[in-house]
Amino acid sequence: MEETIEFLRAKTKNFTPEIGLILGSGLGEFADEHCDIAIPYSDIPNFIKSTVKGHKGRLVFAEINGKRVVMMQGRNHYYEGHTMQEITYPVKVMKKLGVKTLILTNAAGAVNETYKPSDLMLITDHINNMGTNPLLGANDETLGERFPDMSEIYKKKLITLAETCAEKLGIKLQHGVYLANSGPSYETPAEIRMARIIGADAVGMSTVPEAIVANYCKMDVLGISCISNAASGVSESSLSHEEVIEVTNQSKSKFKELISSIIQAL
Repeated sequence: MEETIEFLRAKTKNFTPEIGLILGSGLGEFADEHCDIAIPYSDIPNFIKSTVKGHKGRLVFAEINGKRVVMMQGRNHYYEGHTMQEITYPVKVMKKLGVKTLILTNAAGAVNETYKPSDLMLITDHINNMGTNPLLGANDETLGERFPDMSEIYKKKLITLAETCAEKLGIKLQHGVYLANSGPSYETPAEIRMARIIGADAVGMSTVPEAIVANYCKMDVLGISCISNAASGVSESSLSHEEVIEVTNQSKSKFKELISSIIQAL
C-alpha cells in the first residue's frame, strides 16, 4: 500500500481527491471528458490490469465542478480470476488518498419487470450472492474494524441528493436492490426467479465487493445501475455483452449529466 500511494502521489503532484468514482461497462466516457491525469493500471504498483471490453483500465484524476475526483475507468472483476482482495484494493487506495465519498456505477440486468433498458436505478441495498466476502483474512485496523455494520451501506443522504439532482435534470430514477453473482455466465431463468423471490430488482457481477470495502473504510457510498437489458427469462431475447455496451451507450448522456450534477452538489 505504501508503495502504491507513494507512486500515485508522485505522479499526481500530491493531488488529494475527495470523491471517488468507479465507472462500469460502457460508462467510461465520463472519465475521457474529465481527465487531468490518467495512469494505466498496468503502470501502478500492485494494481491488476483490466481485461474486459468496455473497461479502459486507467486511474483518472480531475477537478470536476470544483471538486477533486479520482475515477476508475473500468474495474476488475472476480470472474476474471482475481481474488476479492485484489479487485477491492483500489477502493482501499482511494481511502488512503483521502476519498470520503465513493460513487459506484455498473451495467445491470433487470429482474424487476417494470424496469426498461436504459433506466437508471439508485441502489438502495444489495445482496451478496458471490459466495465469498472481500473482508476475509487478516484485518487492517488502519482501514476499518473487524465486524463492520452493514445496515446502511448506500447512504440515504446521498440517495436523497441524487434524487434532487435527477429531478432538476428531468431524469426519472428507479430505486432497487442489486444482487451480485460471481459470473461470468449470465443467470438462468430459474436463478432470476429466485433473485426476484429474495428481493432483487437488478442483477450483475460487480459493485458489491467494492461497496462492502468502502463501507468498511467508513466511506459514504452511492450506487447507480444502468439497466442494460431484461434479465434471463424476463424477455425472450438472448443476452450478450455487446448488448450491454450498446444500451449503456444509449443512456450515457443522462448518466453523465446526473453524475456531474451529483459531484457538484456534494
